Amino acid sequence: MCNFSRKIKNLKQRKILDIHTFIRAEDGNVESALVLIPLLILFLICMELIVATNLRNGDLAIEQGDASRRAISGEIHSTDEVIELNSPDPFAHIRVLISHRRTGLPQLVPGLIALMGGAPIIEVKGAAVMEPIN
Repeated sequence: MCNFSRKIKNLKQRKILDIHTFIRAEDGNVESALVLIPLLILFLICMELIVATNLRNGDLAIEQGDASRRAISGEIHSTDEVIELNSPDPFAHIRVLISHRRTGLPQLVPGLIALMGGAPIIEVKGAAVMEPIN
């Protein structure tokens, strides 16, 4: 019985030593995780800014083209604004069409936009001078 308890005691000590050597072998992984996790979050934030900027520029180009097309054809939507400008020339009647476009923004870091107090929406405006229709 004494021999059996001594073997169990030696086995427990060996397991404790194995655990200590395993933990010592993992020293670099903790530091690596402490560096990589914030770096990954920073990378995703930068990617989200790049995606948002590119989507905004693309939507702005599309909306500007759409506003120009509708200003030439005289088509006005309910969300559009038409601004009448006074001109010193009595024959020049200038009207400017302002159109709006709202689209959603994909989120690479969930909750980042809400944390900063914003909404994941891109809103752009297009402007064009309306042609007189005869």
